[in-house]
Amino acid sequence: MNRTKGDEEEYWNSSKFKAFTFDDDDDELSQLKESKRAVNSLRDFVDDDDDDDLERVSWSGEPVGSISWSIKETASNSGSNHEREQLKNRNSFSSYAQLPKPASTYSLSSFFRGRTRPGSFQSLSDALSDTPAKSYAPELGRPKGEYRDYSNDWSPSDTVQRLRKGKVCSLERFRSLQDKLQLLEEAVSMHDGNVITAVLIFLKRTLSKEILFRELEVRQVALRHLIHFLKEIGDQKLLLDLFRFLDRTEELALTHYREHLNIQDPEKRKEFLKTCIGLPFSAEDSAHIQDHYTLLERQIIIEANDRHLESAGQTEIFRKHPRKASILNMPLVTTLFYSCFYHYTEAEGTFSSPVNLKKTFKIPDKQYVLTALAARAKLRAWHDVDALFTTKNWLGYTKKRAPIGFHRVVEILHKNSAPVQILQEYVNLVEDVDTKLNLATKFKCHDVVIDTCRDLKDRQQLLAYRSKVDKGSAEEEKIDAILNSSQIRWKN
Repeated sequence: MNRTKGDEEEYWNSSKFKAFTFDDDDDELSQLKESKRAVNSLRDFVDDDDDDDLERVSWSGEPVGSISWSIKETASNSGSNHEREQLKNRNSFSSYAQLPKPASTYSLSSFFRGRTRPGSFQSLSDALSDTPAKSYAPELGRPKGEYRDYSNDWSPSDTVQRLRKGKVCSLERFRSLQDKLQLLEEAVSMHDGNVITAVLIFLKRTLSKEILFRELEVRQVALRHLIHFLKEIGDQKLLLDLFRFLDRTEELALTHYREHLNIQDPEKRKEFLKTCIGLPFSAEDSAHIQDHYTLLERQIIIEANDRHLESAGQTEIFRKHPRKASILNMPLVTTLFYSCFYHYTEAEGTFSSPVNLKKTFKIPDKQYVLTALAARAKLRAWHDVDALFTTKNWLGYTKKRAPIGFHRVVEILHKNSAPVQILQEYVNLVEDVDTKLNLATKFKCHDVVIDTCRDLKDRQQLLAYRSKVDKGSAEEEKIDAILNSSQIRWKN
């Protein structure tokens, strides 16, 4: 095809291909030189004092020569075969022999790869070969000995030691029963409860119940740790299975009884307690289980009746003193106090009667008197308080008697703001003279103090007490009359 001269020039000038020229700045050699300058510019970011601590490595992390030398090697790949052979031998030598370090020992790869053999380097051409490279975890501050943490070659003894130090250690490599039992033995011999518990959790997860119970039956230390752990986490099902396997009937019964704490509904809890009555408890525990069931049964009846009375508003005690809480699931002493507060005068035949509760649950006299006194004193029912301590002998004579001691009666009455006349009556009933004087002085029972000092014929103590009463009061006049009496023979 014939073209004109203008068409030919347009064809050559408009071609998408560009001819090679030595003056072109975009050739491959220029790009390599730019890489060289970029690498050498890293010297400005570091100090020369660190040259002895760092080494240059290739992009793969294997020992290499300097980057500038590697760039020259890559650029001269088009040379003769003789020169390539020499360069190959030189690379082989540099992999084993340490080269003199230049002023700067940094390379880009040192920021991404771990160090290898000190003083040895590798060229870029060697980096492209198929030689496998060893990489390290990117924790530069970790000692080299710590890299063994990521391996699975720990023995049972080493594993227990690491667990004791709080280090992370996988137990999954112990697959056989023999290895697991050896691990448990090492943990027990270490006498560290946390380590033993950690191993037991692993065994609980990886062994069947039958094998685990059988092996722990002959290892009492580990067995006690497992029982305590199961109680802490509330695994009642496995705990019951364990006690059943060990034939520990009493512990099995107590564990089953403890489940009532998780039942909130009173009726369901009562039915559950009924099923616990026939379990193999000890004689004392069986009585407690029976009392617990009977008490809850009474509480349900009392609660239903009192809720109805309170809502109706026809009972004076509930109008003056509304209930602050339910009686359900309360202890026996709290139930007795509640009964003495709201149902003190009821007949013995009713479930809510305090006397009925005392006889049913065999409450001691001291506990009953103490609880009833606190309840009636809180209501300021002083007549009931007086009747509580009044007894009759076989001749019909009345006498006051307090199983808890009248000194405690005085303290409870004062706590409930009893009148002075009531306090003085019970202070006078205290038998010990020193205790009587201390209580009378503490609670300002002036007549008791004056009469006691007179009976003791202690003039000095009476004079000392005269300064404590109000001037011009009846107590001061009484003291003066006693001090001026000629019928008393004072001992001091």
